[in-house]
Amino acid sequence: MGLPVCVVDAFADKPFTGNPAAVVFLDGPRDDAWRQGVAAEFNLSETAFVEAEGAGFRLRWFTPAVEVDLCGHATLAAAHALWESGRLAPSMPARFETRSGSLSARRDGEWIILDLPALPVRPAKPPPGLLAALADTPLAFCENDGAYLLEMDSEETVRRCAPNLAAWSALTKKGLILTAVARRATHDFASRCFFPADGLAEDPVTGSAHCSLGPYWSERLKKPVLTAYQASKRGGFLLVRPKGERVEVGGRAVTTMRGSLA
Repeated sequence: MGLPVCVVDAFADKPFTGNPAAVVFLDGPRDDAWRQGVAAEFNLSETAFVEAEGAGFRLRWFTPAVEVDLCGHATLAAAHALWESGRLAPSMPARFETRSGSLSARRDGEWIILDLPALPVRPAKPPPGLLAALADTPLAFCENDGAYLLEMDSEETVRRCAPNLAAWSALTKKGLILTAVARRATHDFASRCFFPADGLAEDPVTGSAHCSLGPYWSERLKKPVLTAYQASKRGGFLLVRPKGERVEVGGRAVTTMRGSLA
């Protein structure tokens, strides 16, 4: 028999929304070239590889092009798949060892709450020529080690923005997070995320970006708990609660495919 695998739409309450991730349950060691080949075959934004380790699990994430240090939606998908498949009792938290340290997930009704590291941003000066990749000038320009976060003047600007990713990639390997305060009652802020250096044009819903967006908007809006919407074509809602050096990111998940990998 092949390795069990499923595809889970994360940060979604119905199929074909949110961000899809493949989850592969390993029965032993596999080399990195094999993992990268599997991720390229699935051609989703992330493929999660889950392997039992001690009292928890080892978790690694691969885009179709590279291994990444942190992925929120594929962590949520992995936890959902563990509980749904009976590999982990629904009352038990999922604990993962990763390239970003120890992460965990717990159930709260229909929601899955991830415990992730905070990735705060700091004000920065745009590198020469970088803003030419955008048609709009941001209200604020910030950065951390992995991405630039740009606050725009409105959610409508975030939704219609069409960044020139070729021009962006020619100047930086960092991702692009566009965000604005919400104009709708359903959420506090909106965002879109682009990671061309990782082989991702627009990522549908990005849990790890909210490790930066959560602290940013919690300070700006003076709110300890926020609701967020990532306004990609697929779209997805999140709950975000900054907690010092950690951030809780919540979402729902739906399994859309089950099978085996030869």
